[in-house]
Amino acid sequence: MRVFRVHDPFVRSQLAIAALFCSLGFQYATWASRIPAIKADLGLTPAEVGVLLMAAGVGAVASFPLVPVLMKRLGSAQLALLSTVCLTVVLLGLAAAPNYPVALLVMGVDGVFVGCLNVAMNAQGAALEARHERNTMARLHATFSGGSLLAALLASVMNAVTSSVGLHFGVAAVLLVLLAAAARPGLLTDDAPAAEEKGKKSRSKWTLPSGMVVWMCVAMAFGTVTEGAMNDWSALYLKEVAKASAELAPLGIAVVSGMMVLARLFADGWRSRWGDGRIVLLGSALAAAGLAFALVSGGVVPALIGFACVGLGVAAVTPCIYVAAAKQGSEALALVAAMGTTGLLAGPPFIGFVANASSLVGGLAVVAAASVVVALCSTQIRWTPVVAERSLAGQ
Repeated sequence: MRVFRVHDPFVRSQLAIAALFCSLGFQYATWASRIPAIKADLGLTPAEVGVLLMAAGVGAVASFPLVPVLMKRLGSAQLALLSTVCLTVVLLGLAAAPNYPVALLVMGVDGVFVGCLNVAMNAQGAALEARHERNTMARLHATFSGGSLLAALLASVMNAVTSSVGLHFGVAAVLLVLLAAAARPGLLTDDAPAAEEKGKKSRSKWTLPSGMVVWMCVAMAFGTVTEGAMNDWSALYLKEVAKASAELAPLGIAVVSGMMVLARLFADGWRSRWGDGRIVLLGSALAAAGLAFALVSGGVVPALIGFACVGLGVAAVTPCIYVAAAKQGSEALALVAAMGTTGLLAGPPFIGFVANASSLVGGLAVVAAASVVVALCSTQIRWTPVVAERSLAGQ
């Protein structure tokens, strides 16, 4: 029996790269789901838990100088597989960490390999689009969320069966190895870029990024500020400002993340029709307008409508920026990815500081302003012209 997915080179590589995105979402959500148990096992204070979470972000930012070197030496396929294996070992190391200092070290290492995998898998996705002239990056990013959902379901089952973090992470490690094994045959080889680099005689001392790459970095940072802040603060806004019930308050996160996943499943078609630049501009403008509407109107229903606009608007922002950055080279992609991590890491605490100094409405107004910044940056980036995708019939 012939299986189309096996013989079609685009779909085969798409599924392989999707397995990488799924792996990263799964690994992240697995350890995040057991933070309460890790806190109890190591006897941590809330402040120490905060520093533990910060260690992963610091490790991801610190990976920036390392990633371009590894990309040139190994290629994105090998770096992605190596990073996935290392993240599997990190998961087991966190379960076995005997004390807080060791846990901090493990989380720092986790951040480094998250940074490596983030760049490598997005480079694979951008290469797949370029090779087959078909958009897929938004769907790939949707599988990251799918991996997070899978991890949440596994955590729920394991919590019901056992309180052992080690056993839970052991099962998760097996699934990560299976995902890596499934991804390996379909990943794109990129020896050609490495060969090109040989001709450029080691002039690859680090150079200042171009003006356009700087605009990409700013857009990515503020785009991830919007994503991270909505996940962290939407429930609190519904409860404390919109006066939603305890049952309704979690709907803020559900609406934002649900709309993002749904939009990412369709966003590649939108990109083909309207182009990445227009999608980023209109999407970030929609996010800003929707959130502003929610803050001005007040109430639960306007908040949920506004939050849905944010999820819909920002869904394709980071995938489009990753594609644009990948076209500028691995160094640009690594820098843009590091700025994305910085925005995700620094955004929610900064919003909390603003909210503490003024109000939660003021804090979320900063999020709306961040979306406006993304829209403005999008006008300064040179996006790939819209090219009609090759029809499936012609494949």
